[in-house]
Amino acid sequence: QLTMSLNSPTLLNEENAQGAKRNTECMESLLQSPSFIQDNPLQQLQLASQEVLEKAKKSGRSKCPRCNSSRMFYCYTCFVPVETVPTKEIPTVKLPLKIDIIKHPNETDGKSTAVHAKLLAPDDVTIYKYPCIPEYEEKRHEIALIFPGPNSVSVKDIAFHLQKYAKKGVCSSDDDCSREPLPKQAKIESEEEKNPNECISSHRSEGTRLKKIIFIDSTWNQTNKIITDERLQGLLQIELKTRKTCFWRHQKGKPDTYLSTIEAIYYFLVDYHQEILKESYKGQYDNLLFFFSFMYTLIKDAKCCAGKE
Repeated sequence: QLTMSLNSPTLLNEENAQGAKRNTECMESLLQSPSFIQDNPLQQLQLASQEVLEKAKKSGRSKCPRCNSSRMFYCYTCFVPVETVPTKEIPTVKLPLKIDIIKHPNETDGKSTAVHAKLLAPDDVTIYKYPCIPEYEEKRHEIALIFPGPNSVSVKDIAFHLQKYAKKGVCSSDDDCSREPLPKQAKIESEEEKNPNECISSHRSEGTRLKKIIFIDSTWNQTNKIITDERLQGLLQIELKTRKTCFWRHQKGKPDTYLSTIEAIYYFLVDYHQEILKESYKGQYDNLLFFFSFMYTLIKDAKCCAGKE
């Protein structure tokens, strides 16, 4: 488990000079090896300085400023950094659309990468715990669900398929389409800001009509209960078919194109930026992998020094 790895003496406590030297040499060798460079697509990310995470790693677990629980780097229940990780030193990412994450009730909080999105893009990400999710029916013309399936389409085809929903006149001028449907429990964060006229046909191109993306946060074996929920029926489904996961908890028996939640969010946004917004990608969303990439390196380091690489 990740928690065990992060709390191991190898990672958190340099018990003696010899151990520290061995770790450093091992890590340097790992980072310089051709196999690591080839297998680590995260290496080229344009990230904010991770020095704050390096310092937190050395000092060990710290208290959550809200619930006082002992955590490493951040509290996965309160969605805030711990006391040794100042919020001002954590990057903030502005997203081109809103994101809802529906979390399975049995998904272990400490193992989920969904919290990374909330920590790094707090103004644009909302996390719900199933079965407490909004009603999406009246906004199908501006929402899509990221999930592989027989009816899923690629990112580049979003505009074409959303036109079908828009032509049905889902939003009429008499409706208050700006109002967020009330979830069956209160959101943890504040309501997102909306323009009452945004849902009405505007001067925007068809490609920018999409306003919200839904992600399901659970193990692949637990997704059936959520994906078959009537509130998600009829939504446009998007599949990310060309990316391969780097997640250290990849589930056995599943293809390597099944991504962790934060990977799916990141790769979708990169594709959306290029395919829909038609803009060159220059690392605008790379910091969404700020925590993920750091933990990836920690895990690789631990495996290397344990003789498992």
